[in-house]
Amino acid sequence: MAERLREIRKLKKLTQEDLAKYLNLNQSQIARYEKGELSLNANLIKKICLYFNISADWLLGLKDNFN
Repeated sequence: MAERLREIRKLKKLTQEDLAKYLNLNQSQIARYEKGELSLNANLIKKICLYFNISADWLLGLKDNFN
Protein backbone atom coordinates (compact mmCIF):
# COMPACT_ATOMS: atom_id res chain seq x y z
CA MET A 1 0.00 0.00 0.00
CA ALA A 2 2.84 2.39 0.80
CA GLU A 3 4.38 2.01 -2.66
CA ARG A 4 1.04 2.52 -4.36
CA LEU A 5 0.33 5.68 -2.40
CA ARG A 6 3.66 7.11 -3.51
CA GLU A 7 3.08 5.90 -7.08
CA ILE A 8 -0.33 7.57 -7.48
CA ARG A 9 0.83 10.78 -5.81
CA LYS A 10 3.79 11.08 -8.17
CA LEU A 11 1.69 10.10 -11.18
CA LYS A 12 -0.67 12.99 -10.37
CA LYS A 13 2.37 15.27 -9.90
CA LEU A 14 1.55 16.17 -6.32
CA THR A 15 3.97 16.79 -3.50
CA GLN A 16 3.66 15.16 -0.12
CA GLU A 17 2.69 18.60 1.17
CA ASP A 18 -0.17 18.87 -1.36
CA LEU A 19 -1.59 15.53 -0.27
CA ALA A 20 -1.06 16.34 3.40
CA LYS A 21 -3.11 19.53 3.07
CA TYR A 22 -6.02 17.65 1.53
CA LEU A 23 -5.93 14.97 4.23
CA ASN A 24 -5.40 17.46 7.08
CA LEU A 25 -2.08 15.84 7.96
CA ASN A 26 1.48 17.09 7.90
CA GLN A 27 4.09 16.25 5.29
CA SER A 28 6.08 14.03 7.64
CA GLN A 29 3.03 11.82 8.20
CA ILE A 30 2.62 11.36 4.44
CA ALA A 31 6.31 10.45 4.21
CA ARG A 32 5.85 7.84 6.94
CA TYR A 33 2.77 6.38 5.20
CA GLU A 34 4.74 6.16 1.96
CA LYS A 35 7.64 4.42 3.72
CA GLY A 36 5.26 1.95 5.33
CA GLU A 37 6.10 3.17 8.83
CA LEU A 38 2.44 4.00 9.49
CA SER A 39 -0.68 2.13 8.37
CA LEU A 40 -3.56 3.93 6.73
CA ASN A 41 -6.87 3.67 8.54
CA ALA A 42 -10.16 3.11 6.71
CA ASN A 43 -11.07 6.80 6.77
CA LEU A 44 -7.78 7.84 5.15
CA ILE A 45 -8.05 5.09 2.55
CA LYS A 46 -11.50 6.37 1.62
CA LYS A 47 -10.31 9.98 1.36
CA ILE A 48 -7.30 9.01 -0.76
CA CYS A 49 -9.42 6.91 -3.11
CA LEU A 50 -11.94 9.72 -3.57
CA TYR A 51 -9.21 12.32 -4.09
CA PHE A 52 -7.36 10.30 -6.72
CA ASN A 53 -10.46 8.57 -8.13
CA ILE A 54 -8.95 5.13 -7.57
CA SER A 55 -10.31 1.92 -6.08
CA ALA A 56 -9.44 0.83 -2.57
CA ASP A 57 -8.66 -2.60 -4.02
CA TRP A 58 -5.88 -1.07 -6.13
CA LEU A 59 -4.49 0.95 -3.22
CA LEU A 60 -4.50 -2.17 -1.05
CA GLY A 61 -2.72 -4.18 -3.75
CA LEU A 62 -5.68 -6.42 -4.55
CA LYS A 63 -6.05 -5.24 -8.16
CA ASP A 64 -3.59 -4.23 -10.84
CA ASN A 65 -5.57 -1.33 -12.34
CA PHE A 66 -6.61 1.94 -10.69
CA ASN A 67 -10.39 1.58 -11.09
